[in-house]
Amino acid sequence: MTISSFPPIHKPSRDDMPVAPNLEYAKTRAGFDWQQMYSELDWLPGGYLNKAHEAIDRHANGPRRDKIAMIWEGKNGEREDYTFGQLKTLTNKFANVIKSLGIETGDRVFLFMDRLPETYIAFFGILKAGAVVGPLFSAFGPDPVRDRLQDSGAKVLVTQPELRRRITGIIPELFELQHIIIVNKNNRDTEGRDMADLDWDEEMGKASTDFDTVRTSQYDYSVMHYTSGTTGKPKGAVHRHQAVVQQYATGKWALDLHEDDVYWCTADPGWVTGTSYGMLAPWTNGLTQLIYEGGFRASAWYEMLQKHKVSVWYTAPTAIRMLMKAGEELPHRYDLSRLRYSCSVGEPLNPEAVVWGEKAIGMPFHDNWWQTETGAILVANYPEMDIRPGSMGRPIPGVEVGVVDENFDPAPPGVDGNLVVRPGWPSMFHSYWNNTEMYNSRFRKGWYVTGDSARVDEDGYFWFVGRTDDVINTAGHLVGPFEVESALIEHPAVAEAGVIGKPDPIAMEIVKAFVALKDGVEATPALQRELTRFTRQKLSAGVAPREIEFVPTLPKTRSGKIMRRLLKARELGLPEGDTSTLEEEE
Repeated sequence: MTISSFPPIHKPSRDDMPVAPNLEYAKTRAGFDWQQMYSELDWLPGGYLNKAHEAIDRHANGPRRDKIAMIWEGKNGEREDYTFGQLKTLTNKFANVIKSLGIETGDRVFLFMDRLPETYIAFFGILKAGAVVGPLFSAFGPDPVRDRLQDSGAKVLVTQPELRRRITGIIPELFELQHIIIVNKNNRDTEGRDMADLDWDEEMGKASTDFDTVRTSQYDYSVMHYTSGTTGKPKGAVHRHQAVVQQYATGKWALDLHEDDVYWCTADPGWVTGTSYGMLAPWTNGLTQLIYEGGFRASAWYEMLQKHKVSVWYTAPTAIRMLMKAGEELPHRYDLSRLRYSCSVGEPLNPEAVVWGEKAIGMPFHDNWWQTETGAILVANYPEMDIRPGSMGRPIPGVEVGVVDENFDPAPPGVDGNLVVRPGWPSMFHSYWNNTEMYNSRFRKGWYVTGDSARVDEDGYFWFVGRTDDVINTAGHLVGPFEVESALIEHPAVAEAGVIGKPDPIAMEIVKAFVALKDGVEATPALQRELTRFTRQKLSAGVAPREIEFVPTLPKTRSGKIMRRLLKARELGLPEGDTSTLEEEE
């Protein structure tokens, strides 16, 4: 049974492929034991495990010492190359910097920066010091930054001058924050900084190049990513050093990373893809990877692929759809002959985009599925496996994925159900920071409940259907409606707000807000524009509503809960379903 109307894309045999894939799926999955992947890592003496050692030092201490690990190209065309040996030295120095500030094992250190080399150096220096690193998206407004730093109790923030100024107003509310380190890349920003701030160059200049990586256990916390939900503020999903086992393995299996590849992951380091697959997977596999500071422009991206001879490319469906909009003739103007494998993640990749890849760049995009909470890829299309366009593929070796009904009984092939995963995979998150109740609620009847709905066909291919909650997926970023609603009602004109995801051909969904105004306030286009500016300043352009509609009142249950489901049904012209709990509208 094929669920998509698009015919399968057949792959040649392994012997006929220019590069033999790392993974023989059926053979590896049969009787797989994670111990095999554990044994391929280096480990610290005494059985200790640290992500920074596996990604940087193990290579710097061996024959890859002088191999280029990072090619950084700035948005103005600057280029900097870093070898594994140089990264070891620089991450040692930053580990010494934060140790000198009193940071101890388990303390939280957050990064609020663009794609700068210092972002990556700081990330691994923090891990070497035994601290927990929290990457933040550089487009965030002050409210998301405040919420995450307050909740985590972060003691140090590393940021840039322009981003520091953006959040100046919330700094006094961060009672546990002790130090701010400013990275002023090439003195781009000449405005003065707060006298209490520390200067990256000054601190690094004083630091020793020698550092003994803290002997963290595989169960110690390492990385914290915040993820949005339908209620409350974002939750900090905390991962352990053990996650590196699966990040390394899936780099080999799902991304098919080989020793001589040049790899480019377009994800921002503030999101989990930008750390798991923009730092850990490629460097644990000893690869050279490209980091491009610039934003999206189709011609610039094709230029990066050509200029740096990228062979493996990992990007997002929204970006692919924007490339499609630029036309399939554009990539033919560039030499993409070194590109041999392309992948996508963040949201479902529509079948048309998979097929378009064959015509535009000479190969299909391989979709895969995972979440912030899973820490690494769990379901993927693989190099040797036929692609069924629209499917997210089949589970990785060592992981059991299922589709179940409301009673947790297996759903028949082709029938929608809840997507669930059997706990115990190495990169599984270990907690929501300070929210044990929410964490425990994600595990039921021996399964981790993903919050996604899916179906599986008779051959074991999984197909994404949608979210089972109200979380909005806009351009691959999960947006909690509560966070946007909370920002809106801070405006003095707003009485209440309800937020939904509205389908969009490029971004998958956009954020749409329904706003009820206070008595006496007139609903005008000028007020719509003011609310848009207001929320963008508080949140970010990507999280703020793209559309705002004024309504007399919002549908609520008798207990006062806004019925987002009803707002969405009315917006899309869908059946409203059971409204028996709806409060009587006047």
